[in-house]
Formats: sequence, C-alpha cells, structure tokens
Amino acid sequence: MFEPVVAFFQRLFSAIGRGLGVAISWLLFPFVKFAGWFRASGGWIIKGPVAAVVILFVGLYGYFLYTTQAWTNFDPDYVNRYNFAARKTDAGLPVKFAPGAAAPATATCERSAIVDVASDLIDFNVDENAWISSMLLYKAGFFGIDWDHTPFLDNKASFQRGVNQAVRRTTVELVDSLGRVRGTSGINENLQKARSNMQFDEGAWYFGLDPFGPKTPTPSFYRSAKRDLQAFNESLVKCEATFDGRSDNLIEFIDRISNDIGNTSAMIRERSEDHNGGWFDTRADDRFWFAYGQLYGYYGVMAAAGADFDGVITQRGLAPIWAESLKQLRSALRIQPAIISNGREDGWIMPTHLATMGFYILRVRSNLVEMRDILAR
Repeated sequence: MFEPVVAFFQRLFSAIGRGLGVAISWLLFPFVKFAGWFRASGGWIIKGPVAAVVILFVGLYGYFLYTTQAWTNFDPDYVNRYNFAARKTDAGLPVKFAPGAAAPATATCERSAIVDVASDLIDFNVDENAWISSMLLYKAGFFGIDWDHTPFLDNKASFQRGVNQAVRRTTVELVDSLGRVRGTSGINENLQKARSNMQFDEGAWYFGLDPFGPKTPTPSFYRSAKRDLQAFNESLVKCEATFDGRSDNLIEFIDRISNDIGNTSAMIRERSEDHNGGWFDTRADDRFWFAYGQLYGYYGVMAAAGADFDGVITQRGLAPIWAESLKQLRSALRIQPAIISNGREDGWIMPTHLATMGFYILRVRSNLVEMRDILAR
C-alpha cells in the first residue's frame, strides 16, 4: 500500500535533482566555455591580459564577499562602553568637579554625548567597516539585478543605511534646535556642515553617469561629517559653542525620532501585509535589517540623550520610562535570524520576522510618545 507513496517521492526527488543539475549547468556554462577558449587561444600575449583581468575580478569579488559578511565591531551592547551613568553634568553646562579636585585654568563645559555617539556611529559605518552601498560591485548588482532585489549579500548594506538614517535625523535636530538657542543665536557652522555632508547620496562612487564625470565617493562626505561633529564637541568643551538642553528641545527631539521610526513601522507593515512570501520574499531581508540598523543607531542616541538631558529627565520624573525605552530598544536588537522570513501572521510553517520587528518598533514608539506627553504637560 505504500508503493505509490514511495514512487511519488522518488519521482519528486528525481525531478528536484534534475532541476538542480540544470541550474548548476546553466551557471557553470559561461565558465566552462571560457576555460575552453582560454586553453585553445594563442600564446601569453592574449592569455596574459585576460588572466590579469580574471584575477582582478576574482580579487574584487573576494573582497566584496568578505566585506558584506564581516561585521567588524558590531555589538548590540555598544552603549555600555560610554558609561553615561558616571556623568555628573548635562551637555553644555560647566563641568562639576569632585570636592577637592583641582579645576582647570580655563572654563570647561560638558561635551555632548549625542554628538559623540553620532560621530562614533559614522566611524563604525565607514571606517571600521567599508560603506557597501557605494561599492562598485554592489552598484553593479547580481547579473544586473539590484542586490536589494535578491536574498544575497545585501543585509549589511541595509543595516548600514538604517544606522545612517538615525545619524542623519540626529544631525538635523542638532542644527535646528539642540545646537543653538532658538531666536537668539545663529546656526553652528560645524553642525551645519555635518548635516549637509550627511545628506549626501548614499550610493556615490568615484565616477557617475548623472551627472557624467568623476565624483567624491559617499564615505568621504560622511568622514567629513564625523570631523565636523568632533569639532563641535571640542568647541563645546571650551564653552565656545551652545547645547540648548531645555525640555521643549527634548520634546521636539523625541517627537522627530518617534516620527522617523513610525515611518519605518509603516514600511514594515506594508511589506508584511502585502508581500508575505515567507522565505521567498527577497525584499524582506533589506526591510528587516534597515529597521534593525535604525534601532541600533537610536539605541545609542537615546542613551546619549539621557545623559545630555539628565537634569530635565530627573526633574520631570522621566527616569523610569526612559530606562524602559532603552530596555525595549535593546530587546529589539536580540532578533538576529540567519534567514529573514516574511510569513503570514497566522501561518504555521514560515515565521514572520517582519511582524516581530514591527511589534518591537511599535513598543519603542509607544514609550517615546508617552515620554513626549509627560514632558508637554
């Protein structure tokens, strides 16, 4: 009675085997033809340049493969390195010294933790790791298909763009409100340059077609932004710059971050509801890792804001909910599936990682909205 079932599975696996054989043959066909041509061609006058080009491409793709898979200094607990709890002074205010400690000859103000974290996140993206989105082979795609439209080698690039989104939003808020006294002071030049550099195209290489000609690649602009942020903090330490730590500025800062991750939540929801193809949704991974990178960046930025605005947070009784928000951000960073699946929410075979990430984003946003409401009372 089991013979028909056995025969069915034999035919099924035989068909799968033949399909895999055809696919592998199709992939190897160009290489086999090239090897045959290379053996039959003339002397090394022809073979030499061709071999050099092949070796060059093998090396480039080897480096590209390594770069997309090696996540240097990736650490969901990176916030712990800053030890923000040990700070005694809000950003921009004269530094408080321990009793009996010798004060410096010149005035010293507290540096901005937000600026330090934003600068370090840029360093993490473009110096500790290579910026993938502007690499030539990433722009070339997979046989002409955009890497973001494939399930391969795009996770780190999406993560970097998510981190970059958090830094971009932060530099805008530093220029518009945090780095100046609104109505009575001008825009800080270093912060203005940092914001401008962070708005640069994420995919620029050394040469482009629109406009046609040589270009400055994206990482160079982001490195300039890092230097601009560091220059602002150096001025702040000398009490030559302004960090306006008022409660209304904190309200606006929280509100903008809440709106930013709200946009990401909408993107996640749209993909989860309308394209739930499980493991076969080739865009689910870049949506997931963009959101993950954004939360990774905001985890550090929000922890830093807690140090820069400690006086306001303590005065308004926000410390418990602030700590809870950071806890929720850190919880979201625990989700690190090897393969992203965008299954149905009521499915029982394929998991729904996008819906899970969306759930954590909404929890974080809910805490941000609650903090904003408390501050606005």
